[in-house]
Formats: sequence, C-alpha cells, structure tokens
Amino acid sequence: MTAHEEPPRAGTSPVTNKAQADAVNTLEAARSELAGAALPLALPDAEAGRRLIRETLAQLDDYVIPRYRSLDAPLLAVVGGSTGAGKSTLVNALVGYPVTRAGAIRPTTRQPMLLHHPQDGEWFEGQRILPNLERIRGSVSAEPLPANQAGMAPDAPAITSLVLVGHDHVPQGVAILDAPDVDSISDNNRKLAGQLLAAADLWVFVTTANRYADAVPWGLLLDAASRDITVAVVLDRVPPAAEEEVRTDLKAMLDRQGLAAAELFVVQESALDDLGMLPAEAVDGLRHWLAGLAADAAGRADVARRTLNGAIKAVSARFEAIAAAAAAQDAAAHELRSVCIHEYDDALLRILEATKDGALLRGEVLARWQDFVGTGEFFRALEQNIGRMRDRMGAFFRGEPAPAVKVETAIETGLQAVILDEAANAAENVDRRWRSDAAGRQLLGAADLSGTSPGFDAKAAAAIRSWQEGLMELIRTQGQEKRTQARWLSFGVNGLGAALMVVVFSMTAGLTGLEIGIAGGTAVVGQKLLEAVFGEDAVRRLAQQARADLHTSCQRLLEEERDRFLGRLEATGLDGGTVHSDMHLDRHAKALRRLAGAA
Repeated sequence: MTAHEEPPRAGTSPVTNKAQADAVNTLEAARSELAGAALPLALPDAEAGRRLIRETLAQLDDYVIPRYRSLDAPLLAVVGGSTGAGKSTLVNALVGYPVTRAGAIRPTTRQPMLLHHPQDGEWFEGQRILPNLERIRGSVSAEPLPANQAGMAPDAPAITSLVLVGHDHVPQGVAILDAPDVDSISDNNRKLAGQLLAAADLWVFVTTANRYADAVPWGLLLDAASRDITVAVVLDRVPPAAEEEVRTDLKAMLDRQGLAAAELFVVQESALDDLGMLPAEAVDGLRHWLAGLAADAAGRADVARRTLNGAIKAVSARFEAIAAAAAAQDAAAHELRSVCIHEYDDALLRILEATKDGALLRGEVLARWQDFVGTGEFFRALEQNIGRMRDRMGAFFRGEPAPAVKVETAIETGLQAVILDEAANAAENVDRRWRSDAAGRQLLGAADLSGTSPGFDAKAAAAIRSWQEGLMELIRTQGQEKRTQARWLSFGVNGLGAALMVVVFSMTAGLTGLEIGIAGGTAVVGQKLLEAVFGEDAVRRLAQQARADLHTSCQRLLEEERDRFLGRLEATGLDGGTVHSDMHLDRHAKALRRLAGAA
C-alpha cells in the first residue's frame, strides 16, 4: 500500500481489479466535482437544482460508491411504505420475534433499525453505507419495556442514528432495514425514508388493500422502475374474499408502470397474537424469497449490479439536470457582470471624452487660464519669434507663479466634478438594472449602492492631484537634457505643467462662439510654449503620456467603485466571466453514462 492510499474501512473489501478501481475513481471524481457545485443565485430552477445536488451526493455516498467498492457485501433490503401499512409487523414476522415493538430493543429508540445476521455485522458497523448516520448497537430484550406511545410531530428533530441488531433469524447475505413512513407527517422522517430507500439494493414495499393506489407510494415505485431496482411489493391485510380481485388489479397497475418484474406477495388479514405477531406462515412467500437470494451468491450479485447500474444511470441524468442549472447560473452571473462592466466602461469613456473635447476649458478653468496667460500679451508674443516669446513668458512666470497653481486647482475641481457625476450615474444604472433581475436583487439585498461610495470625492481629488504631480515629474524628467534645462527652468515647472494640462484638454469640439477663440487660442499658446522648450515631438509624447496616465487613474477609480457590485457576485463563487461548472458536470455525466453501460 502506497503512502497516499487509504486502508479499507471496516465492513469493506479491497478493490481488487483495475476495472473496479477505474469505476470507483470515476465516481469519486464526479462526486468531488458535484460537491463543489453551487447554485447561489435566485433563479427559478435554483432550489430544485440545490435539492438535486443534495440528493445526488447522498445517493453517491450512501449507496453507489460504497456498493462499487464492496460488490460482495450483503444486500440491503429496505422495507418502506405508507403510514399504517404494517411494515414493522411484517419485519417482526420475517424474523419471528417482535424486534420492532416499541421498547423491545435496548436502547429504546425510534431510530430506523437495521437487522442483520450476526456474521454480517462488520459490513454495517462502519460507515460503509449511510455514513451520516451514527451507529447504535442494539440488542433484543427478553422482557420488552412498556411501549412508547409518543407520536411523531411534524417538526420532530432529524434522526441522526441507525440501530444495528444482529439476529440469527435474518438470513446471512441479506440485511433488513425498517424505514420510516414515506408519507410521515414529519418532514425529517419523509426525507430519511427517501434517503434509506435510495441506499437499498432492493425494496420491500408494503401497502394495503385499501391504499395500494395512493399517490405517494406510486411516486416512489415509479422512481424504482426508472432506476431498474429490484422491488418486492407486499399487499398487506387483504381480506381473503378480496385477494384475487385486489391482486389482479395491483398486478395490472405494476405492469402498466414498468414494474412487471416486481415480486408480488399477499399477506391476508389475520389476527395478531399477544405479542402483536402475525402467524409465521403469513409471510412464508416473502421469507423464502429473501432466503433464496441470501443463499444464491450469483443471484445476489445480479441484484446488486442491476440496482447499481440503474442508480448510476439515475445519477448521470441528475448530473445533466444540475449541469443545466449551473449553466443558467453562469449565464445569469455573466449578464450581471457584463451590465456592471458596461456601465462603468461607459462612464470612463464619458470622462475621457470630457477631457479632450474642450468641455473642461469652460467656466472656472477658462477664467483661470486667461488670468494666467494674459491673452493680449500672449497673442502679441505669438506674432514675434519664439525666442522673444520665451523671454517674455519667462519673466511672467517668474513674477507670477500663483496663477499657474490656480489653473491646476481649477482643473482639479472641474475634473473631479466630471468623475463624481459619471461614477454616480454608473452606480445608479447598475443598481437599477440589477434590481430589475431576481438574482441581482438577491445580491444587493438591503444595501443601497445607487450612489458613489463614502469618501469617493476625496479619493477622486487625491487621484487628480497625483496625476498632476506625475505630469510635473514628466516635465522635470523631459527637461533634464542640458540643452532644454535652461529653458524649462526659466518658465518654471508649474507654468509648463499648467500649459501641458491645457494642451491635453485643448480639443475644441465642445466649445462654441467666443469660447473657441479664447480657449482654442490660448491652448495654441500653451502648445507653442511647450514646443519652444521641448520640441514638437517631445510635446506630442508628453501629451500622450499625460493622457494615458489620466486614463489609468480614472480607470482605477471606477474599478474600485465597480468592485462594490462585482465583489458581491464573486462572493457567490461565480466569476461571471466564463462558463466552467456546467461543462465539467456534463463531462462527468457522460463518464457516468459510460460507466452505467459497462456495469
């Protein structure tokens, strides 16, 4: 045994051939994928899908994987049926002792009871099957305690244990499990009954002459037919005079529903003795049938393999249904994510458009720029050679540094207003569109994300100042060459920075009338000034880098806002970007179908 292999658990036999080992690996890989599947979004089919996941995991854990690991384990015959059908009385008659009478088993319990031959105990004492149920070892009491007459309330707590009782009258090779009523008023009891029936190699289904057409039992019998499980139907408490008529009618119903191969046993209505026991001969037919299975190793193996094959087919069909539900989840997540990304991408585009169409050169920015450059002086300087303009501007900058800072401040204020407005619009649009969708409403809950996050205005202002500082650093770096150093020092970093910001925002598509002449003209002044200091190519590179940096800064701001929404989606485990889970589940469904065909 290698270091990564686990030793066989109690009550198991080691996997002895490659085909069996490959099958177990296929099943465990499918189980692992299914265990990681999540359907967290509030879609119409989500709850049904979650229930399928729970039921399929239970089927794999309780029956399919352990049975494939232990093909030679005793058969488990689960006795199920409706309330008052006489299941416990039937089990007592099979064993020849009132083992299921309340108080007859130590410890006294109402947990489901598994009866087995003493030599088969090791197969059931471990967690080979039904691993979520604790084992309690019971023993038959010679003097039964007074019966517990307490009823089962609808909200009775879930049963978490299984009572094991060894008895010589149970044939070796077949164990009998007395399950709760399939139509119990207790939700937990009904769920447990379904779980126990799903873990069975064969069903012994008990009904009565009065109730054999009830819907609940037939729903389970139809499920058995779809899984090709071996079924024995016991028609209990049948008046002798009505036996032939009732038997014929029930047999016809079984044939019509695909259960023609089901064994049918009739237990005539009989008086019970003082211990509540049926006459031994009343269940001879069922007893002999179970004993025959127990004595026939090949027959037991055939029953186990047929039931196992049907269970794997059912599991593969469930995988397909779960894969479809997972695909719907992925599609919904993708749509929610796309809505969010689209709205914030549009907001970024609008911000960037506002920085290049001249819109930011309106109002306060335009006024501060005019104060800074003194339009008349600059336009006269444009008519002279660039050297004279540089001399005049150098003197102006050295004497009046404060107006450059006012331009920066005005640009910061204007840009901040644009960013805040577009970020708020994006948040409002995403919130509205998500709330129009059930999955989106679930993710948002009571949270109000329709505006910007607290402190976003300060973050935006800080980001703009950081961008401006980076722009100044670009100018410093560009001016390190000796031939330009004297020029940019004469104008000052703030002055050149203000000029570069205006050049970045200088496209005049958004201006009209007098604004075009003023903003457009002064932007040309700024560009000419920068070209005089750095050269035309350098100015082009500076403007491109400044715009790229602004794009990055605004994008980072909006992504942080966008992540308020996307974080809620990602917390569900769905990335919303690509479809994965349904593809993996569908692949496993195909592998299970191949395995069922080979079983």
